[in-house]
Amino acid sequence: MERVLQLNAPFLHGEASGLRMGEQVLLSGVVYTARDAAHMRMYRTISNGGRLNIDLEGAVIFYAGPAPARPGSPIGSVGPTTSSRMDPYTPSLLDLGVKAMIGKGVRSGSVVDAMKKNGAVYLGAAGGIAALLARTVISSRIADYEDLGPEAVRELKICRMPLVVLIDSLGNSLYREGPAKYREQR
Repeated sequence: MERVLQLNAPFLHGEASGLRMGEQVLLSGVVYTARDAAHMRMYRTISNGGRLNIDLEGAVIFYAGPAPARPGSPIGSVGPTTSSRMDPYTPSLLDLGVKAMIGKGVRSGSVVDAMKKNGAVYLGAAGGIAALLARTVISSRIADYEDLGPEAVRELKICRMPLVVLIDSLGNSLYREGPAKYREQR
């Protein structure tokens, strides 16, 4: 049985670069949710020399727009969205210190190159388990862009969110290498 790594976010220097494709992770700590509209705003702010309201050093960004919370819950369902929509903006955020992204789907070559350059990883959360992922959220608060509603940047405190390393900092991709291994085993 493979071991499951227990990690905390934000990542310390060099921590993300030690993860390898296919490893299972239980992530705790602080992550930020951000989708398309928030990424576009962050990119424009950075491009215009502005400063963001969140600290990206060692940060983990979860590509999600959570559903409204039920009474007594910190958040509603929260599942990954397709990551490729953030690809035009991701290299700039990686250059500013982001060390991990949580999402689903393949990434562009420019994102993988920026991950290798910055020692970052791409973590996967299974689609369709948004209600279960919400159970790992201890607290949630809007960190920026409140006017974006569900797409606002949120700071989530999570405990033991189950993830897998889809692409590591060497560029090894479970999307590419996983099917090849499966075919070999058949």
